[in-house]
Amino acid sequence: MNEVIAFGILSFTSFFTLINPFGTMPIFMTMTADLDKSHRTKTAQKAAIVSFLTIIVFAFSGQVLFNFFGISVNSFRVVGGVIFFLMGMDMLQARLGKVKMKESEIKTYVDDISVTPLAIPMICGPGAMTNAIVMMEDADSIEKKIALILGAFVVILCTYLILYSASKIIKILGQTGINVMMRLMGLIVMVIAVEFFFSGLKPILIDIFK
Repeated sequence: MNEVIAFGILSFTSFFTLINPFGTMPIFMTMTADLDKSHRTKTAQKAAIVSFLTIIVFAFSGQVLFNFFGISVNSFRVVGGVIFFLMGMDMLQARLGKVKMKESEIKTYVDDISVTPLAIPMICGPGAMTNAIVMMEDADSIEKKIALILGAFVVILCTYLILYSASKIIKILGQTGINVMMRLMGLIVMVIAVEFFFSGLKPILIDIFK
């Protein structure tokens, strides 16, 4: 039992570190700044659900999927870096979430951003997916598999609660504060994008020139 508890704690801490919900919150805030509270909550809910389902899918079949499609984690990092960089460019110019939208457009916007880039690759990125695959391979009993799933669920629940609290922070900051934060986070996201891109590209180039 102690071994299962230790495995569950390891699952929680590793997922929490890799997902980093506090790092996702400022980006979530800027992308949903012009949505009302209900739509912002729906965005957080959908992003959390998609992230959890993605982790579960990769935990049980991730390695098979990667092998079947010939995809490597490094390739995923390169693509994630490109997505992050383009998003950072928009944030740097304070473009995200500043245009008033019609009701029908809001629903489409919520559906779009809740899946990409919020759920994938921001909440559930290459690190979280790889961790799910590796941890599931290490789970040599049903109890450990359950502990892994519970650990991931608790982290995603924490992520949702943190994103949900962003509504209060948006009210405090106001539009000017949001625009300032958006530009600052744009720079940070672009730096993260570069790190993602080259951390994936370097191993690929090494393999090519071996």
